[in-house]
Amino acid sequence: MSLYLSFHHFIYPQKQIPKVTCLRHSESDLLRARKFSGVRSFAGRNQRALSETPRWEKILSFAASLYPLYVTLGGAVACVRPSVFSWFVDRAPLSYSCSLGFIMLSMGLTLELKDFLGILKRRPFSILFGCLAQYSIMPASGVIVSNILNLPTSLSVGLILLACCPGGTASNVVTLIARGDVPLSIVMTMCTTLVAVLLTPLLTKILAGAHVPVDALKLSISTLQVVVAPVLLGSYIQSTFPSSVKFFSPVAPLLAVLSSSLLASSVFSENIVRFKSSIVNVSHSFDDGLLSGLHGILFGELGVVILSVLMLHFAGFLVGYMAAAVGGFKEKQRRAISIEVGMQNSSLGVVLATEHFVSPLVALPPALSAVIMNIMGSSLGFYWRYVQPKEENSMSKSSKDESI
Repeated sequence: MSLYLSFHHFIYPQKQIPKVTCLRHSESDLLRARKFSGVRSFAGRNQRALSETPRWEKILSFAASLYPLYVTLGGAVACVRPSVFSWFVDRAPLSYSCSLGFIMLSMGLTLELKDFLGILKRRPFSILFGCLAQYSIMPASGVIVSNILNLPTSLSVGLILLACCPGGTASNVVTLIARGDVPLSIVMTMCTTLVAVLLTPLLTKILAGAHVPVDALKLSISTLQVVVAPVLLGSYIQSTFPSSVKFFSPVAPLLAVLSSSLLASSVFSENIVRFKSSIVNVSHSFDDGLLSGLHGILFGELGVVILSVLMLHFAGFLVGYMAAAVGGFKEKQRRAISIEVGMQNSSLGVVLATEHFVSPLVALPPALSAVIMNIMGSSLGFYWRYVQPKEENSMSKSSKDESI
C-alpha cells in the first residue's frame, strides 16, 4: 500500500528538455538557452541523486513495487490454506488496526511538508477537482452497483464502505507506470487520506445507514486513530529527526506493502470458508460443461461479490477519466485522476468493517478489492505505458522542428 515512499524523487519530476541547436546566435536563441539552462541544471542534479542511490536501495524499491504480486499470491494461499493466516486473524481487530497504522506511519515518515504544501499552492484546482471526483464518483458508483446486483445487506454495506474510502497509495506506482502526473497522484492521495476522517464516516452514514445502523462518530475516531494520526506523527518524526529516519526510509516501503498484503490476505482467508460450498458447487458445475461452470461463477454467491468489486473499480477508472477530460485536463492529469479515483484504500475499509460491523461479510468486498483493484490498475497502467500522452508527442515534434 504505502508506495508513496518509493516516489519521493518524482515530486519534482524530470522534464524532457528539447535540444536547442543555435545555428544563428540571435537574441531569442540566447534567451531560450538561458531559460533551459536552469532546468537542465536542476535535472542534472536530480539525475545524479538518483544515480548515486545504492544498489541495495534500488533493489528494495523494486521489491516494494511488486505489491500487486504479493497480494495476489496471498489471496491464492488464502484460498488453498486459510489456516496459514489464522495467527493474524485470531488477534483481530487489533492486529488489523496495528497493521494499517504502521502502513500510514511509514507514509508519514517520507512526507516532507514543504514539498507537499508547495504543490498544493501551485496546483489547487487540479487537486481539489481530483478530491471531489474521489468522494463523489466512487460513493455513487458503490450505491448504483449494489442496487443493480441486488447485493445482500452485509455485502452492500461493505461495498459502499469501500467506495467511501480515500484513494489508495498503490495508485502512485500505477500512475508512474502509466506515464501519468505522479506529483498530482501523490498529493491527491494525501489530501483524500487527511479528509477521510470526516468524509468516509459521513458518506457511509448517509449511503449505508438505510441498511444497517452506522455510528459515524466512532468511524471518524477510528479513521483518525489508524490513518490520520500515524501520517501526521510520521511527518513530525521525519522533520524532527531526519538523520534517524534516513536509515529506516529505504526498508519502509517494502515492510508497508508486505503488511498491507498480509492484512488483505488475512481478511480474505477469514471469509473464504463461508464460500467453500459455493466454490464446490462451481467445480461440480464445470463437470456439466464450460458454460455451466462459468454460469456458476458469475451467478454464484462468490461470483456476485467479485463482479460487484470489478464493476465498482471499472466505474471509478472510466468515469474518473471522463470527468477529467470534461474538466479540461491534459492527458497525464486525466490518467492520474482516473487511477486515483479507481483505486481505494482497501486496508482502511477492512479495518473499519471488522471494528464497527457485526457481520464479517462486510469486510469481504474491501479484502477482495485489494487483489482485484491492483490487477485492474496494473493492467491499465501497463496499457497506458505504451500509449504516449499527446502533450509528449507535441513536445517531441516541436523539439525536432527546433533542431532543424
